[in-house]
Amino acid sequence: MNKLTQQAAEHWRFVAPLLSKPTCEADYQALVEALDELLDVIGDDESHSLAGLVEHLGDLVSAYETVHYPMPEGDGRSALVFLMQQHGLGQADLPEVGAQSVVSDILSGKRRLNVRQIRELAKRFGVSVETFF
Repeated sequence: MNKLTQQAAEHWRFVAPLLSKPTCEADYQALVEALDELLDVIGDDESHSLAGLVEHLGDLVSAYETVHYPMPEGDGRSALVFLMQQHGLGQADLPEVGAQSVVSDILSGKRRLNVRQIRELAKRFGVSVETFF
């Protein structure tokens, strides 16, 4: 057995849990914790010797989350409602969208945001225009 293989065999019981897909919430939480710890160690250093492991753990965590914690489909209206709530705004507080009646129509689903309104809202709230699509 060569030296690299021997070292891998000696440490495999410690490394193996980090390489397997999580099959339950406890496995997932353990991987998230390990990933967080590794990210603290390597920071932004993509050339770090553990960067490949971080990428692998990130892929495993992401795959688990895609299945068990899917992101809900959103739309511009729900994004706007959320941002208004977060900023304590009412319908009359959005002149970049239009008159209060226009905002009301958008929030009720009678009207959709147009490109100009989306650009202005993205600028106001400091978010990507994709937030409203």
